[in-house]
Amino acid sequence: MKLHRNAPLGPKGRAVMVKRAVEEGWSLMEAAAAAGMSERRCADWVARWRAEGELGLEDRSSAPKTVANRTDETRLEAIAALRRVRMTGAEIAEILGMAPSTVSGILRRIGLGKLSRLEPPEPPNRYEKARAGELIHIDVKKLGRIGAKGAGHRATGDRANGQRSRGAGWEFVHVCVDDATRIAYVEVLGDEKRATAIGFLRRAVAYYRAHGIEVEAVMTDNGGAYVSTMHAIACRAMGLRHIRTRPYRPRTNGKAERFIRTMLGGWAYGAIYGSSAERSAALDGWLDFYNRRRRHGSLGRRPPFERLAEIRRNNVLGSYI
Repeated sequence: MKLHRNAPLGPKGRAVMVKRAVEEGWSLMEAAAAAGMSERRCADWVARWRAEGELGLEDRSSAPKTVANRTDETRLEAIAALRRVRMTGAEIAEILGMAPSTVSGILRRIGLGKLSRLEPPEPPNRYEKARAGELIHIDVKKLGRIGAKGAGHRATGDRANGQRSRGAGWEFVHVCVDDATRIAYVEVLGDEKRATAIGFLRRAVAYYRAHGIEVEAVMTDNGGAYVSTMHAIACRAMGLRHIRTRPYRPRTNGKAERFIRTMLGGWAYGAIYGSSAERSAALDGWLDFYNRRRRHGSLGRRPPFERLAEIRRNNVLGSYI
């Protein structure tokens, strides 16, 4: 069967073609036509056979042996080192004076194209207080109001004459989580101003006290309400030590952040509400479920109030040892 011109030909087929042209008296044109190859390409294989023998008929990579502008090893090591300290490709290119596309290609080639391929960062400094009330975490989550016409519509306030009531479209969910037990206290309020934040703190402390928990310290972020003199005075009046998170490190208050994610999925976005009032009314039921029945992964699959009971049992047993 005659092959199409320039069809792929393996080493054995090349050997037959070359044998015909060199040993059996075929012309290059005839040997090439029988193999479905151009005469010029047939002549190349014959030349390689004469120079290297049978090895000359084997497949070879078409990549050049040398590249004039290949990045040197020292530069490659510098790129890899900068990437391992989690620099972006653009940042590396700017520091080394290279084209971003070149750096991007090198990162892909050495297996560091994605940050997820890097060595994992140092493990977070996880901690858990031993006593209930030793530390509570406070944070605020802003939620859009649900308009009167149905779920999903955020009230926008009075737009008449180009004016709008400030904050009319938002509700502020103030959350508080005890570090040791994860018992949570939540209120939906109209703003996150100083007086509002202080009032929430007082009610949260009273809630924990009603369950036999004396709060000793409170952790917040660096929001305006929490860095105010009024808030500092309120903390001193209640006998609380105030701890603020490190700037630009919200993970420092991670227990509150994690609770907010759970709360949003289970309550705020866990059902379709006709109004903001309906959503707020559903909060108490969900919060009771969270505190008393929902099993918490970091508490050994126990609900927060069961964790509180366990801490109290351990304290009683410890007093008799």
